Amino acid sequence: MSALFINPLSIETQVRAALDEDLGRAGDITSLATIPLGRHAQADFVLRKPGTISGLAFAEAAFRLLDPAIRFEALVRDGQTLSERTPLARVSGPAIAILSGERVALNYLGRLSGIATLTARYVKAVEGTRAKIVCTRKTTPGLRAAEKYAVKCGGGANHRFGLDDAILIKDNHIAVAGGIVPALRAAKAAVGHLVKIEIEVDTLDQLKEVIAEGADVVLLDNMGPETLREAVQLIGGRMKSEASGGVNLETVRAIAESGVDMISVGALTHSASVLDIGLDIAI
Repeated sequence: MSALFINPLSIETQVRAALDEDLGRAGDITSLATIPLGRHAQADFVLRKPGTISGLAFAEAAFRLLDPAIRFEALVRDGQTLSERTPLARVSGPAIAILSGERVALNYLGRLSGIATLTARYVKAVEGTRAKIVCTRKTTPGLRAAEKYAVKCGGGANHRFGLDDAILIKDNHIAVAGGIVPALRAAKAAVGHLVKIEIEVDTLDQLKEVIAEGADVVLLDNMGPETLREAVQLIGGRMKSEASGGVNLETVRAIAESGVDMISVGALTHSASVLDIGLDIAI
């Protein structure tokens, strides 16, 4: 698995915004009305279904930002795949702050663990092939860094984070630019030597144009396994190959066995189910 890192400043910014959204103008009026000031509590995050964990630092931030007196103890690490009923973390301290931060903490932990769990299933499905499972920009607005981090927790890899990371020339760019060759030549003239250039094709004839002109990566879009295998042979190692389109858990193994270097899967972030995690109070 690649190293797991997400900017802690990014975590704090995102969680602060989520808390502000949830607390609104008057705060948690339920907890404030029913829990005596000064009451302390302890609670455990418990996994209710098997899965791969991601987002513990987000859960911790949800409590730390509300009250620095809260103690958060992670009992596992992001990236671990665990069985149901496994305790993930323990939080203790002022009860009002624990109850006020509960939903934000669970939202991040469940959402990100769901993405990590689905990613791990795809990674397992292509085990033994050369293909890497990579995510896309089909992320929840405002949560891209977090969701791409979760993909890494599941053993996947990240595609570009945004439009400024690398050039990816897609079918609409090709249409407006006047073709594959003009698009590639314009891209090469526009960027520096450290910027990668990828281009999308959906036929072998288009691929031959790309091979003749040169690119760093070619995106083989909506090709079946046999066509992908022929495409990989045509490329002959001259550039990286990425398969996209029609990828699901039933098809991904056959796609991987074609010999492509990467398989991009939008479903990792746009269709992952939330992993069922609960917070159980034990005063």
